Amino acid sequence: MESYPVGPLQITLNKEGAREYIKVGFPLRYGLFSEIETSEYLFQFNQNGEIKFIQGKGPQGLPPSEWLKRTAGNDWTYYSAGDYQGFYHLIGEYYYPYLSYSSNSMMEDEPFSERTVRSAIAAWQELQTGIKERISHPMERKPDDFLRIVLENDGEALRRKAQEFHEAIGGMVTVLPPDTRHVDYNVIPLTVEDGCLYNCGFCRVKSGQHFMPRTRKNILEQIEALKRFYGRDLPNYNSLFLGQHDALYAGGDLLEFAAVKAYEGFEFEGSYLKGPHLFFFGSVDSILHSEEKLFESLNRLPFFTYINIGLESADPATLATLKKPLSAEKVGEAFSRMGEINQRYEKIEVTANFVFGNDLPLTHFDSLFDLLARRWAPSRNKGAFYFSPLMEGGMRERGRRKDLLGKFNQLKMGSHLPTFLYLIQRL
Repeated sequence: MESYPVGPLQITLNKEGAREYIKVGFPLRYGLFSEIETSEYLFQFNQNGEIKFIQGKGPQGLPPSEWLKRTAGNDWTYYSAGDYQGFYHLIGEYYYPYLSYSSNSMMEDEPFSERTVRSAIAAWQELQTGIKERISHPMERKPDDFLRIVLENDGEALRRKAQEFHEAIGGMVTVLPPDTRHVDYNVIPLTVEDGCLYNCGFCRVKSGQHFMPRTRKNILEQIEALKRFYGRDLPNYNSLFLGQHDALYAGGDLLEFAAVKAYEGFEFEGSYLKGPHLFFFGSVDSILHSEEKLFESLNRLPFFTYINIGLESADPATLATLKKPLSAEKVGEAFSRMGEINQRYEKIEVTANFVFGNDLPLTHFDSLFDLLARRWAPSRNKGAFYFSPLMEGGMRERGRRKDLLGKFNQLKMGSHLPTFLYLIQRL
């Protein structure tokens, strides 16, 4: 770590953050980064000199306990401390990530409309202007080189890079698995298939495409393009998301090929961060049709693997309302299969998604209470249930949100596994 005072700025290069993701109730940075400190803010940059975090120093701006994070897709997310106990109850984390785009959040707050948040983003733009003035004066080579790289990564450059990022993988990641919260959504996405099996009527993130696996050649091309995109910042990643919506149906051979080639290509073994993770989605049919050898191969990979299965409902009337072409019996079979996999495989954890909303049939909630109260065989305390709120219609009204949160609390109390809200995040 090296620090340099440059006028009113304090520049710190090559800071070392935490090496392992943990659940904490205070600001914690992971990996390697550099920092510019002003009287009001901490601006933190990845190894490519791209803005990653903006943290306030108070008392007039952002609270020191909260911050803004910019994603690889060039979205800003605001992390609010709020009520630690309340947030952990809802999402399993001590901070709530407020998104700058439309999603399915049950929270009423809109921090991106608040002056302090707008001012923090504007301060980043003002810092760029200040840097232009500073580099016109003599200074030591290291901070000068760093500031020039930061200046090159202005708003337009970051928008252009995000476009290149999405082109590399064949489009935007419309939704990340809820389990990626365990690594603060810091995953490298690799598309192994397009579309999904069902294209359900209720789904807001579907592509509308029929399921189609990618070729091995395309997967290798993506890895090379992503290596160029992440560049010097690759050591700050150790987790992989295999997209899009039902990678499990792509089969064990393709999954193993993609995971192994990504692990080698992204040099996860030499990552600054410990404990590589693999994330992907599955469906009812894909988990029921997958042979045991698929899970055996996943269990041998150098990752801990999370598979998230979209069950949505175990009620026939609700499945019909959702236009999901499945029977309640099949959903129940997939639910039981999840428990078996969690029990059998040490390095695999399967979790489930359900929808919930005020306009669904009452039988939906009856079926959920029945399903969630079932007792799986001992599974090393693995597994979780996620509930995705349907935000259409009057769900923006405070009273309807309150009613739905009440139902969620009842479900959580009756569940024998950890139960959380599913906040749909893109990349």
